[in-house]
Amino acid sequence: MRLISLLGLPFVAALASAAVPFKGCQHKVKESIYGPPRGWSRHTPAPKYHMLELKIALPQHKFAELEQHLWEVSDPNHLRYGAFLSKEETDALTAPHPDTLDIVNEWLASYGLTEESLVRSSANDWVTIRVPVGLAEEMLDTTYYVYKHAETGDSIVRTTSYSLPENLHNHVDLIQPTTMFARFKAFKSTLHWANQPSVLSTSSGTITGPAGNQIDASCNNTITISCLKQLYNSVSYNTSATNGNQLGLTAYLGQYANNMDLQQFFQLENPSAYGSNYTFVSVNGGLNNQTYSAAGVEANLDTQFGFGLTWPTARTFYSTAGEPPFDPDLLTPTDTNEPYSYWLEYVLSQPLLPQTISTSYGDDEQTVPFTYASRVCAGMAILGTRGVSILFSSGDYGVGDGDADPATQQCYSNDGLNVTKFLPAFPASCPYVTAVGATVNIPETAVFFSGGGFSDYFVRPAYQEAVVTEYLEKLAPGTYKGLYNTYGRAYPDVSAQGVNFLIVYQGQNATVDGTSCSSPTFASFVSMLNDARINAYKTPLGFLNPFLYSSGYTALNDITVGNNPGCGTEGFNATTGWDPVSGFGTPNFEKLLTLVLDMP
Repeated sequence: MRLISLLGLPFVAALASAAVPFKGCQHKVKESIYGPPRGWSRHTPAPKYHMLELKIALPQHKFAELEQHLWEVSDPNHLRYGAFLSKEETDALTAPHPDTLDIVNEWLASYGLTEESLVRSSANDWVTIRVPVGLAEEMLDTTYYVYKHAETGDSIVRTTSYSLPENLHNHVDLIQPTTMFARFKAFKSTLHWANQPSVLSTSSGTITGPAGNQIDASCNNTITISCLKQLYNSVSYNTSATNGNQLGLTAYLGQYANNMDLQQFFQLENPSAYGSNYTFVSVNGGLNNQTYSAAGVEANLDTQFGFGLTWPTARTFYSTAGEPPFDPDLLTPTDTNEPYSYWLEYVLSQPLLPQTISTSYGDDEQTVPFTYASRVCAGMAILGTRGVSILFSSGDYGVGDGDADPATQQCYSNDGLNVTKFLPAFPASCPYVTAVGATVNIPETAVFFSGGGFSDYFVRPAYQEAVVTEYLEKLAPGTYKGLYNTYGRAYPDVSAQGVNFLIVYQGQNATVDGTSCSSPTFASFVSMLNDARINAYKTPLGFLNPFLYSSGYTALNDITVGNNPGCGTEGFNATTGWDPVSGFGTPNFEKLLTLVLDMP
């Protein structure tokens, strides 16, 4: 595999170690955006007393070396395959240069922020401070405003530009919240109340599945745990509860998994799991509200299908507190960052991690500042070097907004030009994660909302260069010219069913659609593969994409029908081989099992 560096985060090798004065030092713009993303409007200046929790990212000056480790330990054809790094080793590779720590500490101290008021990440590459708006404005030579979102009514405190002393620019990658307007919402998880009996009926008819086996005909109307095991050929596989394998699921933005709903779901779809529990982990004050009214569709879906498919594998559910909306009636509200930074900071500080983690949250890539997206993506790479398979939903709006009508589409650039363009999703566009699209029906076809396309931020990684180039060469000349970045990281990588998942929500049966169904589904089968490798005294799979693009695709069910409209177009088409609607397709567990057990 050709090794390439995807994240050239700036760093100057010759760093000044002498004390540098800051008072009176010329400020220079560090980061700015043209204006708030579509839907946000500026209102009043932010109150000077309003508290901000600022996270300062310091350059990870050995990241290129860490990335090299990632390619080697993730490539089944490399001698170092599976030689994952420890927390201590990744901390050493992502730690800032000592001179960076010195100069940033001096800058903070010049504003009265001493060591005892700072919170540092495990690798010291993030520093968190709590300061009032008035002080933040002085430090960053900016003005904060209250911005309001037209659709939701939420208000946040942000700015569109901030500056730092010139001699700090090479020592700070970014500071947020400043220019970050991304909402990182759960993908749509469309809920339909189901007129289902309390006990599932077994269909008398069957359909032939992609593996040649017979599948209950009812699976063409409602997806259950049994349907997925039949469809993806894992009926005969049983996981272990004691071999150390774990599945992790994440929840943000006040999404709570209701345990009564979970047990009712187990009774309905996997009675053997009834009474089993999972490990709840609160990150940054994440709550575990168990009232029915607080149950989250997304959190219920993830836990019910993820934990139901993999039982009795050990399970972990991370609840990460999101950003509280600004409330002008409160005296001491605090604006914090979107939750990925807090979740990453927490998990990267842990010595042991689940081998497989699925997340179903994201936003338009362009709403995330490039510097921030790069740092979050780098965090995913660190997890990969530690042997974790990270999967993300690819998004639920096709190539942008899900609207094929040119007259009503809402896909516009946020650079002041307001031109129509496809809108890739982040973090699905990060080259260090496995993005999961959605299918429907048996035989499977790509579903219209399956998110897919090409990143505007991240260049195409070597592992997918050949297949993506082959796909692009099949397109008619000029297809969607100017609407997408032909050199960008392409996604999704794989797919799974994403329509009519039968869940229990607030004590009632309901069905759910979305790639939010697909990611925990595919992740569950990855977790089963890790279970089998651990039982065979092998390492877990870790970052999946080098395996998927080199040989794993041969054990997937190719999806060749469907498209993902949006931005006034019909979107891309599914076709033979990889495509930006379904990736390489859906899992055939028995084939994958044979492949992964034959690998070192």
